[in-house]
Amino acid sequence: MTTRRASILVLLAALSGCTVGPDFAAPRPAVPDGFVGLSLAGAPGSVSSAVPGPVDVSWWWRTLDDPVLTSLIERAAVDNLIVQQAFARIRQARAGLRIAGAAGLPTVDAIGSADRSRSRSGASARTDNFFRAGFDAAWEIDVFGGVRRSLEAADENLLASVEDRRAVQASLAAEVATTYIDLRALQRRLALARKNLALQEDTASLTSERFEAGFVGSLDLANARALVASTASRLPSLESDIRARIYALSVLVAAPPQTLLGELSADAPLPVPPRAVPVGLPSELLLRRPDIRRAEAALAAQNARIGVAVADLYPRFSLTGSFGLQGPEVSSLGSLAQRYWSIGPSVRWNVFDAGRIRGNIELQRALLDEQLAGYKQAVLTALQEVEVSLVAFAQEQQRRLRLIDSVRANTDAVSIANELYIGGRTDFLNVLSAQGRLLDAEDALVQSEQGISANLVSLYKALGGGWNPGDAATPIRDPAPVSATPGPAPR
Repeated sequence: MTTRRASILVLLAALSGCTVGPDFAAPRPAVPDGFVGLSLAGAPGSVSSAVPGPVDVSWWWRTLDDPVLTSLIERAAVDNLIVQQAFARIRQARAGLRIAGAAGLPTVDAIGSADRSRSRSGASARTDNFFRAGFDAAWEIDVFGGVRRSLEAADENLLASVEDRRAVQASLAAEVATTYIDLRALQRRLALARKNLALQEDTASLTSERFEAGFVGSLDLANARALVASTASRLPSLESDIRARIYALSVLVAAPPQTLLGELSADAPLPVPPRAVPVGLPSELLLRRPDIRRAEAALAAQNARIGVAVADLYPRFSLTGSFGLQGPEVSSLGSLAQRYWSIGPSVRWNVFDAGRIRGNIELQRALLDEQLAGYKQAVLTALQEVEVSLVAFAQEQQRRLRLIDSVRANTDAVSIANELYIGGRTDFLNVLSAQGRLLDAEDALVQSEQGISANLVSLYKALGGGWNPGDAATPIRDPAPVSATPGPAPR
């Protein structure tokens, strides 16, 4: 009998090396050899240009050399409440991994019972007591790998949650930077509006003096005052937008809206982009973009769930056992003479389920196809975002150069118009027109410089920047030379 049980244990142990379901192979989608947008080289005088070459965009905001921006992003990366939610999801996934792993280990339950029964035979009656205390143990042997596939899926879920947190941090860094750039641009536009307002007020004052002296008519005075009022009307909306950006940055670092008023209310220049931005190769996006890495992990998890579903087609083997003490009195539980024990294998096989198991297998395969399509879409979206950002970044450089020329020309036009007007050789409308065009040109130049910095942030985000590759213990796998497939149909 002992030899037979030992043989059964050896057979079950040998079978436990079998794992049903398809093994995962990371997809390797076709990507171009380079980015088309790199052909739009920066023109001479450009602030910055994108160039091919090795890329490290882990902490891209440090290349902007703005200590305030760096501080805001690094505070948000820790304190932001959406990031805290992502960390909580990681803890959930770790707990799920632990639960899945526990399914492959033995379970032991402590048991105890006390029964009192009464029976009657003829005129006599008998009352009996029976007490029992001990342990029940069970171990489902993972013969066909259903538990191992479940553990594999839970492990990939954990990896997906890590990548989700990285994606949140990358998006958060871009959002903080974009909001900060908007703030500095608005402050500069406000300063320009105030400068032009002062210039226009001086012109209106001069016009008022000339009107009182009888050199100009009331129309010139009315036009001068109208221009002053028009420029002054810009200030409240700019001031309101500045407050809104400060409030938004405060919330991004998980603080009440007014928290950063003292720190950010003072004017500061726009962050200056680096002279060159290396963008690397399209194939590197597969390893660097957290959304692609997350999609790959989700694909691997779904692939493992097929194995879990296939394992339900096969029998389940378990070892069960019990040990304890029993007797008619509580005191008898302390005597080994009253002990009991049992041990032996068991098998359970679902021989008819009306197609439920095979239906679940088809469901899991269809979900795998959905995840695979989602992965491919994530890759295409990443390539698109990089190309769009490259074009926008390069073209805004060209626009800025033209606006610089426009500001210079309009500055000269204002000076010439003032001289001609004072000399009586032109009408006042030309002065007002020149001053209005100068304000518009200077405002457009600031917005263009804002656009360059914002497009740079978009480019860094599209390249997958904003997280440190060494911030998690589980690395992403390297792409395999074959694509993930649903695997062979179960026999």
